[in-house]
Amino acid sequence: MRPSAQGAPEAEAAQVRVPAQPRAVDVDRAENVDRAGGVDRARARGTGDPVATARGEHTHGEPAPPRPRPLVQRSSVRGQILDALRTALVTGELRPGEVYSGPALGERFGVSATPVREAMQQLALEGAVEVVPNRGFRVVERGDRELAELAEVRALIEVPVWLRLARTVPAERWAQLRPLAEAAVRAASAGCPAAYAEADRAFHRAVLALAGNDQLVHIAGDLHRRAQWPPAGTPAARGRADLIADAHEHTALLDALIAGDQDLVRTLVGEHFTGAR
Repeated sequence: MRPSAQGAPEAEAAQVRVPAQPRAVDVDRAENVDRAGGVDRARARGTGDPVATARGEHTHGEPAPPRPRPLVQRSSVRGQILDALRTALVTGELRPGEVYSGPALGERFGVSATPVREAMQQLALEGAVEVVPNRGFRVVERGDRELAELAEVRALIEVPVWLRLARTVPAERWAQLRPLAEAAVRAASAGCPAAYAEADRAFHRAVLALAGNDQLVHIAGDLHRRAQWPPAGTPAARGRADLIADAHEHTALLDALIAGDQDLVRTLVGEHFTGAR
């Protein structure tokens, strides 16, 4: 990837890859069902084009012609690029302060600039980048103060929920979260910041989901994601030892929750959200 500003150094975006996510068929089917209920049932009965059937058109049983799916494909590409850009933010490949243009990023990904711009607009809504008119998108530069503020807000939101859940959720339900905690340990041991960031969010999301409050899960997840972006002037990504230590806090918390040790849970939760990232 290359910043669009003249004279700016070329960003090291060649390593950013769009992950393969061959789910277009599933997306297409879900989209058809949402827009014209009963579509798949119509297909199973052999009544022709399911979309036409849903509209009440008579198809005489003839085979339906292949339907173009540009919107599905574009949505899929946009999602893949968004995932790749989020990974690049966590690893530091998208560098704070640098400006990146849609066409330059699209060339790197082998796609048009449109899905790249759409993905970047989503990142702008999340606070990761800001729009630079006629140039592209600048990765937001964040300092230690912003990270500290995010950690404080996360603690204010999540810690009371964790402590309440510790008193009300049975041990067997906590034990069901063990695979997520172990997945985070494996990702940390592999030394992959992006994989660990996703596993970390998945574990916290599953814990908060026990509260039964979707808004809580959404807001806390957004704060968590923002807290994972490295600030300007620091190493691009957290080191392996740091990731492993953080991951083992999850397993220690689960052990205490399963054992019903409220005092230990209170201590561990407080430590986990001190400078959380």
